[in-house]
Order: sequence, then structure tokens, then C-alpha cells
Amino acid sequence: MSQKKVRVRFAPSPTGGLHLGGVRTVLFNYLFARHHGGDFVLRIEDTDQTRFVAGAEEYIMECLRWCGLEPDESPLKGGPYGPYRQSERKALYRRYAEQLVEAGHAYYAFDTPEELEAMREVEKAKGNYAPQYNHTVRSVMRNSLSLGEAETKALLEKGAPHVIRIRMPEEEEVKFSDMIRGEVSFQASTVDDKVLLKADGMPTYHLAVVVDDYLMKITHAFRGEEWLPSAPVHILLWKYLGWEADMPQWAHLPLILKPDGNGKLSKRDGDRLGFPVYAMNWTDPKTNELTRGFRENGFLPEAFVNMLAMLGWNDGSGQEIFSMAELIEKFSIERVHKGGAKFDYEKAKWFNHQYIIQTPDDKLAALFQPVLKEKGIAADDAYVARIAGLVKERCHFINEIWDHGFFFFAKPEKYDVDAVKPKWSAEKQAFFEEWTSALEMLSDFTFTPIEESFKQLAAAKGIKPGELQLPFRIMLCGGKFGPPVFAIAETLGKGETIERIQQALAAFAGS
Repeated sequence: MSQKKVRVRFAPSPTGGLHLGGVRTVLFNYLFARHHGGDFVLRIEDTDQTRFVAGAEEYIMECLRWCGLEPDESPLKGGPYGPYRQSERKALYRRYAEQLVEAGHAYYAFDTPEELEAMREVEKAKGNYAPQYNHTVRSVMRNSLSLGEAETKALLEKGAPHVIRIRMPEEEEVKFSDMIRGEVSFQASTVDDKVLLKADGMPTYHLAVVVDDYLMKITHAFRGEEWLPSAPVHILLWKYLGWEADMPQWAHLPLILKPDGNGKLSKRDGDRLGFPVYAMNWTDPKTNELTRGFRENGFLPEAFVNMLAMLGWNDGSGQEIFSMAELIEKFSIERVHKGGAKFDYEKAKWFNHQYIIQTPDDKLAALFQPVLKEKGIAADDAYVARIAGLVKERCHFINEIWDHGFFFFAKPEKYDVDAVKPKWSAEKQAFFEEWTSALEMLSDFTFTPIEESFKQLAAAKGIKPGELQLPFRIMLCGGKFGPPVFAIAETLGKGETIERIQQALAAFAGS
């Protein structure tokens, strides 16, 4: 580690929903910054206005808030190196692009879309089915390298549309050290002359990311491995602009793969296999298409973050459940895997289950109240917390509190009579009729006194308690499900329990 204060950044484009791979990039940046006492910066890379989607920036910020990964500097918070939207930094970039042209490391290109397409067709006719604007074709295209100084100057003076391209060297090996992958090298001649400044004066990602990282004093740049092919362009730009000594340390994170390990996980895979890949619900403003997110599917943010941390990283101990404080303490970029991490939705559900189990009942109740509100049910917080505590061991999601405890909110409308009928008798009917009177007399209507009363009367009647517990459960719940039956009775309360027994006895007698 250098002596500079650690500064990392997440720099998304506001083009749509935030993929869980993007959130994991945020997380690794955040953990690294917090581990080293550094700064985490959110920078919005909105230079490509053709791909800008209204609402996407706000969505990204809300995702980070939900995950508890708040940046130290951002378009909302501001900071000493703003502005933090690239579109608001437009005036900065041209002078660096011009500096590269003057030094001979970049050039003006005046090619029209038609000329570019003609070049591609010529190259394809030669058998080059992936044509690029590179050192082999630039000499025959309309640019400042082929046109000469006078013609170039004339075109610029009359305002001819143009871009600025980097001049990739023909024979040079570009090397850098990656914190995850070690020594990485590329032949520069295999990379095309990327556009650095577009005709509208906006920079492309390649120029903007280098200029902004330099001006914002970014010390470590973590991004997905899909950016590895662009690394030689960025390394050379740091060198050509004279900033090589300030270049951040690189770490290219492994991909999150489909469950079968065959390729990068996409939204389409989630749609096909029935699970979310976005952090939160995203509605495309153009198509109005809704893509569900982990938050709306019932994931706790702590579980989502913990699950993401384990996709491509571990601390070597075998531990899987980590608080945020533990993740910050133990995170090391050197322990991030080189290979892709398969996404396993069942494992993601397991993480959520673990967190639901350890979440205080009152907090679960608060999270579950919106589900009840949607169903038009008003219930006391303490009552809902009691129910959450009884059923949470069975839940993978918050909304499953309803699936495992719906009967706490309304009397059964029907009963699994078929489960009772074969062994139902007049003696059992009489037991429950008499027991309701005994329950009326109970001053302490809690689990143990209810159970003792039940067993004492069963013994007096010569009936095995086990033969009575199933009918009792069905009286309270409607079926063969739910937590311990005496806990259900305690939660429902004396009056409701007696009413349900009486209502069920009438239903059993009439069946």
C-alpha cells in the first residue's frame, strides 16, 4: 500500500437497473475503502447522452442507500473534487484530448458514418470479419495523419465534424500489475484507435475515466473483468498525459456467472430461471417493463450484501455469515478469486433465511406490516412481532411470514376435516366441549398452563394427548401446519382460542 490516502470510486452509467454484479463492485470498493480508512466516491458517467435513461441516477443512489453502502462524495453529497457527473465536467476534457494530439499520441478523424461503413465493407471483403479503425487502416482514412497539416487546419477552422482518436502504437507491449491477476500484458497493435472525444465534444469513457481518476486522486480502480481489453488504452493514456506516477492500482473483478457456469449472468437469465438480478425493482420508462429486484422479492439488505461478498471472495476461514463490521475488518482484495463465481439463488435464499432468523422480532414486524397493509389487515405491532418470532425459522423471505402465519389474522374458513374424521369420536367431541370451560377458568393463558390443562383433562378422560393435538391444531389453523399448537393458542388469546374450538366443533359435527 502506498502512503496516499485510499480513494476508490464506483462510476456507473445511468442507463437502467443496477445488476447485482454492479452492486458487488460497489461493495468491494466500499469494503476496501473502509478497511484502509479511505474515501468511497460515486461518480456518474453520463457522457453518452444517447443511452441516458431518466430516473436511473436516482435509482442507483437509492440502491446504495438500501444496501448501506453510502458514498463519501457523490452528486448528492458533493465533495472537494466535484462536479461528480461527467456531463457537468464537459469543459475539462477537450484540453487533455488536444494535449494528446499535440504530443502525437492522438489525432483528429473527420470520417463520416458512410466512410466508416465503407471501410468495414472493404475489410470484410478481405476476410477481416471484425474490422477496426487501427494502425492498418488509419493511413487510408480521413484524419490528420493522412491529410496533412494544412488540410487538417482548414477543416478545423471551418468547423468540420470530427472526433479525436488515440494513436495506438504499432509495436509495443503494454504491461501492468493487477491486484487480483498479477502481471498482465497486451500487444498494443491488437487494440483499435479508440475515440477519446466525440463530435459533440463529449469524452468517451476511455478519456473521461482517466482524466477523472487523476483529478479526483483515485488510488485504486476496481472494475469488472470485461474492462480488461480496454486496459491498454487507459494505461497508455496515463503515460501519455504524464500522470503515470499517479496511476491507480488496478483490480479486475471476476464475472458473476449463470448458475450452470456457462457465461455471464444476465437479466434474461433471471427472467428465464425465475429470480431477480437487479438490486431493486426497475421499471423501464420507455417500455414500462418491470424487472423485479432482490429488495422487492423479500431480501434483507444485510443478507443481500453478505451474499454478494461471498461471490468471488472469502476470508479463508470457511465462515459465511459476516456483519458489515466483520466484512470491513477482514476484506482483502488479494483474496478475491480470479475465476468467475456461479450465482446460486438457493444459496442466496439461504443467506436471507439466516438473517431473518437472527433479526429481532420487532424489526421483522415492521418489515412485514406493509404486506398486511396491502391485504387490508390492521394488526398491533407487538402481536405481529409475536407471530414473526413463531414462524421466522420457516421463512426465507419477509412475505413468507404470511404463508406460515396467515391463520393468526383470521379464523379458518375451512378445515382439513379429512385429517380428523377417521379418528374423531364422541369422546373427543366431549373433551373439547369440556376443555373450553376449563380454559375459561385459566388465569394465566400462556403456553405451559394451556398445555398442562390440556394434558390433565386428556388423562382424566383416558385419551392420549397425541390423538387430540392434531384436531386442536386444525381447529386453530384449518390444517396440519403452523408452529407449536399451544404457542398458537397463547398468541391468539383465550377468547379467540375458545371461539375457534367452538366454531370447528360445529363444522366437524356437520361434516
